[in-house]
Amino acid sequence: MSEAKRATGVAVIGAGLDLGAGRRGVDMGPSAIRYAGLAARLGALGRDVADFGDVVSPVPESTDEGSPSARYLVPILDVCTRVAGLVAQAVGDDRIPLVLGGDHSIAMGTLGGMAAARGPGGVLWIDAHGDLNRPNSSPSGNVHGMPLAAALGAAGPEFARVGYPVPSVTRAALIALRDLDEGERTLIRELELPAYTMSDIDRMGVEHVVREALDHLSGAAFVHVSLDLDAVDPTFAPGVGTPVRGGLSYREAHLALELVADSRLLSSLEVVEVNPILDRANETGTLAVELVASALGARVL
Repeated sequence: MSEAKRATGVAVIGAGLDLGAGRRGVDMGPSAIRYAGLAARLGALGRDVADFGDVVSPVPESTDEGSPSARYLVPILDVCTRVAGLVAQAVGDDRIPLVLGGDHSIAMGTLGGMAAARGPGGVLWIDAHGDLNRPNSSPSGNVHGMPLAAALGAAGPEFARVGYPVPSVTRAALIALRDLDEGERTLIRELELPAYTMSDIDRMGVEHVVREALDHLSGAAFVHVSLDLDAVDPTFAPGVGTPVRGGLSYREAHLALELVADSRLLSSLEVVEVNPILDRANETGTLAVELVASALGARVL
């Protein structure tokens, strides 16, 4: 049995970065998720939880924006390098890294840390968006729309860091897509990425889609699950910065993460884009805790 499958402890890493997004508020996401009872829920699963605290992130008001085609890229990569260090430390401690966002830019650090510890691996990207833009294709210049392209080594040399290898992943599968830019569609075709839209899920069902995606990732040096809460329909996850109607239902989201747990492939996990400012009574933070629990083995019976 591999080292990843033996790990039962969890290392919680807060990364309240919000430089990569166009709306403020996700910097409070890690606190909202912790406040929703994360440690107690994981403890009830028999997990030994170590909280590594939060990586310090600068705020836009005191930070140079840099190039408009990749806004705040340098400070974002500085934060991601610190995230990568903590993720690699967690792996060295035989713990599953659980990174709490913050915007989706932090995935570059999570995947970089996993790759530093184990070599380039695979990622299951659960998101309404592809996050496969490059600086020359991004309509907004927001880096939270670029992290998967960066981790695949497709975003350009300016995304490379000394602290972790790029590319950080050699395999990726995307599910719950429903809002893609043209540049992202192009890259999906160029890299021949398994990419499942909500229409695919409607036709084939969540179980078929998730099992097929995990089959593609099986055998990678690690399997990371990157969960953007906007993958879930805003009816159930209102507190996100870029909501898109027609997403995963409450039960579909749980089933997807339960299938991840059943696969025994999970090496690391992150939950991103929880925005308490836009939430209702921390409903989205609470859902994040529930979905993390499902990914780590929670069951009714």
